[in-house]
Amino acid sequence: MNSFIYDIPVRVYFGKNQLCHLGEELSKYGKRVLLTYGGGSIKKSGLYHVVTEEIRNAGLELYELSGIAPNPRIDSVRDGAQMCKEHDIDVLLAVGGGSTLDATKWMAAGACVDHDPWDFFSKWAPVEKALPMVTILTLAATGSEMDSGGVISNPETLDKIGRLADPLLPKASFLDPTLTYSVSPYQTACGAADMMSHIMEVYFNIEPDLYMLDCFMEGMMKTVIKYAPIAMQEPDNYEARANLMWTSSWAINGFVNGGKRQAWSCHPMEHELSAIYDITHGLGLAILTPRWMEYCLDETTVPKYVQFGVNVFGIDANQEPMDIAKQSIEKLSYFFFDTLKLNRTFTEIGVKEKDFQVMAKKACADGILPGFKPLAQQDIEKIFAMCL
Repeated sequence: MNSFIYDIPVRVYFGKNQLCHLGEELSKYGKRVLLTYGGGSIKKSGLYHVVTEEIRNAGLELYELSGIAPNPRIDSVRDGAQMCKEHDIDVLLAVGGGSTLDATKWMAAGACVDHDPWDFFSKWAPVEKALPMVTILTLAATGSEMDSGGVISNPETLDKIGRLADPLLPKASFLDPTLTYSVSPYQTACGAADMMSHIMEVYFNIEPDLYMLDCFMEGMMKTVIKYAPIAMQEPDNYEARANLMWTSSWAINGFVNGGKRQAWSCHPMEHELSAIYDITHGLGLAILTPRWMEYCLDETTVPKYVQFGVNVFGIDANQEPMDIAKQSIEKLSYFFFDTLKLNRTFTEIGVKEKDFQVMAKKACADGILPGFKPLAQQDIEKIFAMCL
């Protein structure tokens, strides 16, 4: 196995009534705060009042940027970066789900450079520093509250690109499961699919690594499978919401990566889907993942499917490996499409075959996507076709 470095210095305030620490946390970084959020649901829920009161009680100056959309756009990043410069912002506070958090990370980086923030993606401009950022999570899904990544869309170029950079790590994150009680069953399901994909992109790997990490990932996947349906049926079930929230953070904060070097597969493919069709990220992953698993299954990869099926879904190990592998795909499909009730095909959500070629070409960067099973453009087009 490969050696690795693990360093995630994010302070987490987990549980109920932790926002009493918000003012003191923000005050560590200065006086001027830029509050970012989405379409206004935080005002309907009352969270906005609680947050702004904590900020004002701490004697801080408050500035606001709202309207950050799902699959966040580069325009919001530009607006936020400009506001930071104009008002000499000291710290950013992102309140919302992954879209708001991702956009805010790149605002924080954009505030520290003179070039267009899109250059971080189109030209891979270096991310040398960023303004400090604090987050308040309202949707468990992306894990952006505890990682250094962010995904941004550019509607003009039909690109959706993700990138990691250490300066983007939040300084602190407030994770109160009660703030996710208002999340709809649909968004809860999409968040669960996103979490599963984050884990599976690492778990389905042929590189030898720590047994302990596989066990950890299997436990997280079992947690999502157990608690996502409960949260959908009982939105205010604290145990379910808490387990999902903490799983979303640990699924993608780098811990499970260990020494693995393998690239992800389903995320690059899905980014092209939502870049063109603006679909919910977790939904696209749910449709893609079982088909990707089916396409990658062969005699060389089958042991991982057996491990997955036996340890996560409890499939009888005393069967032929290929039979267990196929059952594991069926079990995952049932979870996504029957238990979570997500759409099962591209046809249902309006994705057209005419776009497969350009999406596949971008997904593999006109070369090879070096994932669990290396995928060329024609392989990705075939996976897309399996999703129709």
